Amino acid sequence: MQKPKLTHKKYTENSDNYQLVMPLNLEVLIPEDDSVRLLSQITEELDYKNLKLAYSSKGRNPAVSPKTMFQILAYAYMNNIYTSRKIECACKRDINFIWLLQGQKAPDHNTIARFRTSRLCDCLDNLFSQLITKLAHLGEIKYENVFIDGTKIEANANKYTFVWKKSVNKNETKMRIKIGQMIDSINADFKADYELTEGTDIVKLLEDILVYMNRIKEKAGLEFVHGIGKRKSKLQKIIESTEDFFSRQIKYNEYTETFKGRNSFSKTDTDATFMHMKDDHMRNAQLKPGYNIQIGVEGGYVIGVDVSSERSDQLTLIPMLEKLEKSLGKKYENVIADAGYESEEGYTYLKEHNQKAFIKPQIYEQWKKKSFKNLLGKRENMIYDEKQDEYICNQGRKLKKIGTSKRKSKSGYEAEVTNYESVSCEGCPVKERCTKAKENRRMEVSKVFLKMREESWKNIMTPKGIILRMNRSIQVEGAFGALKEDYGYRKFLTRGKKNVQVEFLLLCFGFNINKLHKKIQSENYNHLLYEKIII
Repeated sequence: MQKPKLTHKKYTENSDNYQLVMPLNLEVLIPEDDSVRLLSQITEELDYKNLKLAYSSKGRNPAVSPKTMFQILAYAYMNNIYTSRKIECACKRDINFIWLLQGQKAPDHNTIARFRTSRLCDCLDNLFSQLITKLAHLGEIKYENVFIDGTKIEANANKYTFVWKKSVNKNETKMRIKIGQMIDSINADFKADYELTEGTDIVKLLEDILVYMNRIKEKAGLEFVHGIGKRKSKLQKIIESTEDFFSRQIKYNEYTETFKGRNSFSKTDTDATFMHMKDDHMRNAQLKPGYNIQIGVEGGYVIGVDVSSERSDQLTLIPMLEKLEKSLGKKYENVIADAGYESEEGYTYLKEHNQKAFIKPQIYEQWKKKSFKNLLGKRENMIYDEKQDEYICNQGRKLKKIGTSKRKSKSGYEAEVTNYESVSCEGCPVKERCTKAKENRRMEVSKVFLKMREESWKNIMTPKGIILRMNRSIQVEGAFGALKEDYGYRKFLTRGKKNVQVEFLLLCFGFNINKLHKKIQSENYNHLLYEKIII
C-alpha cells in the first residue's frame, strides 16, 4: 500500500504546484536605506588580521568566513537577538541574514556559540576600537568629552552558590584551632614534635602528619573499620580527621585566591560578585551575582567598555580611563562622571595625566538642601582658620591639629590626612547633635582631596560644566536606558569576565551602528553635545 503524501520527509514532494516566487537577487528585497547595508559597508573596511589568527592554519577552512560570522553576530545584537539558537534560526529564515551570508551555508548554534566565546575573546577589543576610529574620521567623535557611568547586570550564575569571605575566614579560624588540638594529641600519644605557628603552611604540615600516621598504621598492621557498631581506633580517627582538614584547607586556599580583594563570588561563575541590583522584584534587597559594567560615551556613541567585579564605582574610574587610552591611543581632555566616582585617587590620576575633572562632590545633593546647614557635625558647616590651621565649630569651640596619619584605600593608594580634636566639648549644649564621641569631637581631613574637590566643583559650576553635566545625564544614562530597556539586555548568557566582555562589546557595537544609522537618516550627524534642554 502506498504511503500518504503527507508522511514524506521532504514536503516539496507533496505537491506538484510549487513554483519559485522569490527573486533570485536578494538586493531587490532589501531597502537601500536598511541598516544591514550600513553594517556591511563599515565591517567590510575593518582589519580582521587578529580574528584570522584565532583559527588554525592547518586543516580545512571554516564553512562560514570569520568576517561573515562577525557580521552575523553584530547584526543579531543590533536586532535584540542574543541566543545562538535564535541567531541560527534567523540565518535560515531572515532575508537580511541570508544576504550577509552571500551564499554561504547558515552556521548552526554550536558554531555560533564557539565563535562568540573562543574566537572573539582576544580580538573584539581591536575590532571595536577600529569602529570608534572610523566614527572619529566621520566627525562623530572628537576625543574631547568622555561621559562615564556604570550599571550592574546579572551574571549567568546560580543565586544560591555564594561564597562569602567572612564565612571562609571564620570557618578557617575554627578549623585551625581544631588542628592545633589534634597536633597536641599526636605529640602526646605518638611521640611527635609537630608545631603550628602563625606562618606555618598548613597543607604541608597536614601532608607530613598523614605520612607519619600512615607509617604507624603499617607498622601496627591495623585495619580501619566502618559501619554501625564498629569502634574506631584513635589512630583511625586522627588519620580521617587529618584527611578532612587537608581537603578543607585546600578548598579554603582556592577560595582565598578567587576572592582577589572581593567579599564574595559565585561557584558557578567565579568572576561574578554578589551585588545589589536595581531590578529587585522581590523587594527584599536580595544580593545577586553580577558584574559592574562601565562605559564611556561621546556624541551618543559607546566608545569604551570595562567589565569590573567591584561593587562600587569609585575604584573603576582609573581602570576605565587606562583602558580607553590603551585601546584608542587617545587621551580625553575632559572627564565627566557622577558623584560615585569621586575620590582623591581619581582626582590625582586626572591631574597627573592633564585631564580636567568634572565630577560632582558626593555631598552635592545635600549641599543644595537647607537642612544641611543644621548638621552641626559637618566640616562644611565649620569656619576654617588657615593661618592657625584650626576649625571653629557652631558653638565657637576650636578644633586644633593634633597630628597627621596615613589612610590606605582598597586599591593601595595612600592619602595623608590631618587629625583635629576639639579643645573641650564639656558642657556643650549641642554635643549630642554634633558627635557620638564620649569625650571631645575628632575629625580627619585630607587637604589634598579638599583642594581637588574644590577645583572640580568650580569646573561643574561654569556654563560649560553645566552643559557637560546635563549631557552626562542624557548621553551615558540614555545609552544604558536604551541597552537595558529597548534592547532588553538584563542578564548575561555566558560565564567568565572575558566572555561577558565579548557579549557587551557586541551589544555596544550593534548599538553604535544603529545610532549612526539613525543620525544619517535624520541628517543629525556631527552633533556631539546638547546645548540646551528642549521642552
